[in-house]
Parts: sequence; structure tokens; C-alpha cells
Amino acid sequence: MIVLFHHAQGLTDGVLAFAETLRQAGHTVHTPDSYDGHTFDDIDEGVAFAKETGFQVVADRALAAAEELPTATVYGGFSLGVPPAQQLAQTRDGVRGLLSFHGAIPPGEFGTWPDGLAAQVHAMADDPWFEDFDRAAAKELEGLGADYFLYPGSAHLFADNSLPSYDAGAAALLTERVLEFLARVEPRA
Repeated sequence: MIVLFHHAQGLTDGVLAFAETLRQAGHTVHTPDSYDGHTFDDIDEGVAFAKETGFQVVADRALAAAEELPTATVYGGFSLGVPPAQQLAQTRDGVRGLLSFHGAIPPGEFGTWPDGLAAQVHAMADDPWFEDFDRAAAKELEGLGADYFLYPGSAHLFADNSLPSYDAGAAALLTERVLEFLARVEPRA
């Protein structure tokens, strides 16, 4: 089972399409909506909504959505969805893996990194949203055994095919790497 948390623009058609790609590969995928149906055409509008709602409220909604699901799960997050995904991956027993798209959190934020936790971090090399904080966190995760992939370009949400920032080539490679990762850590439904 895979739980994918959306980015600041909400549970967009592109996030849903990515989840459907994973389903077509035989995986069970849940896509909780921490924005209660709101989506935004612009990332700054989405960030403003999260700020107004409260970043912790948004994260708590994501965490609550996972409470009733089995722990033998792969958690994934797109940008704003990375913190709850990583928190769950680090704090629940039996987690199979972590997928971090367009963001990374220092593992110390959520305690100790679990021995053997498989993880991937995906970002574009010149993404202005993937700042020094994210880069340092990604390098730290890489030092703990995570795969860290940088793609050429500067787009932030490049794997969401419903947004102008979508990069088909980079997204295809990301998807290929994710499917290989899932084949190792997540048995098909």
C-alpha cells in the first residue's frame, strides 16, 4: 500500500494521475486530501492557503488520514506533503519506504532514522523551492542510505502533469525509478 500526500496546490489532477500510474502497476494507492477539495492554479496561492489554514493543521489532516491504514505502507509526499510522509515513515513500525518528491526534511526532525528504511528523494538541480534546507536534508538522507536523484532543470513540481511546471522527460525517469523502488519494497496488490 502507498499513501501519497499532495503538494501546496492541492490534490490536483496530476497527483491523481501519478497515483493512477502506480495503481496500473498493481499497487494500492491512497491520496488523502488535506485541503478539503481546494486546489490552486498557482503555487503561491496554495502556500497562502496552507499558511492561512495553518501548516500544522494541514499536516495533522494528512497524519489523521493515515491513522486507520496498515503500517506496512510506503509513504510519499509531493513538496508540502513530504513532512507528514516522512514523519509517518520514521515513527510508525513496519513502514516499507519513503518517497520524497520536490522536498526533504532533516531526519532529526522526527527522531531517529529507522535502520534499513528505504527512501528516495527526487528534485530538480536548480529548483528555487528546493533550497539549502532541503538540499542539506537530502544529503543527510542519502548518507543514511536513501537514493537521492537530481534532475536537470529548475521546475519545482515537475512530476505533476496538470501543472505548467511539468517536465515529461524528468517525470518519466522519476516514475521509472519509483516503480523500481516499489518493486523492491512493496509487493503488488
